[in-house]
Amino acid sequence: MHRDDAHTEDRQARAIAERVRLERETRGWSLAELAARSGVSKAMISKVERCEASPTATVLGRLSGAFGLPLSVLLALAEREGDRLARREEQPLWTDPDTGYTRRTLSPANGGQLELLEVVLPPGVRVPYPASAFSFQHQQIYVLEGRLDFIEGTRSHQLSTGDCLQLGVPSDCVFVNAGEQATRYLVALTRRS
Repeated sequence: MHRDDAHTEDRQARAIAERVRLERETRGWSLAELAARSGVSKAMISKVERCEASPTATVLGRLSGAFGLPLSVLLALAEREGDRLARREEQPLWTDPDTGYTRRTLSPANGGQLELLEVVLPPGVRVPYPASAFSFQHQQIYVLEGRLDFIEGTRSHQLSTGDCLQLGVPSDCVFVNAGEQATRYLVALTRRS
C-alpha cells in the first residue's frame, strides 16, 4: 500500500471513530445503550471509538440506524470532521428567489451539535414556516440589526436589535419584517435528542 493511501485510511478511520463517539455523546447514550440500540457489542463500539478496529459496513449500518441517520450521512459527517473553520467566502449562501431573503450557513460543515445561520430579511417580507420545520431542533433567534416580528403559533413577539428569543414548542411560525430597512438576525440551532 502506498504511504499516502495508508495516511488517508488512517485519517478516515479517526474521523469515523470521532463521529461515532460524538453522535453517541450528543444523545447522552452510554456504550451499553448504543450497543442495545444497534445490536453491536459494547466492546466493538469501544474499539471503533478508540480507533482500534475498523468497522465493517454492517457495523456502521447498525450504528447509523441506531442514530437515526442514513449511513451516507454518517460517513459524510465523518469526512467533514476536520473542517472546523468556515471562512466567510466559503459559507453557503442561499437566496429565496421569491422574497430576496438570504440565509447564510455560518457554522463549519463538520456536523457539530450547534448550527449558526445568518438571515437577512428585506423590508416588507413575510416568511412562513410549518411546525414540522422546527420539530427536530431547538432554536434561538438573536436580532443583529433592525426589527423582527416573529409569530409563533398564536403568540407574537416584537424583537429589536440585541433581543434574543428561545422558541417554544414547535408550532407554525412566521418571520416578518414590517419595517423599511432590512433586518439581520442569527438563528442558533441544536438537534433534539
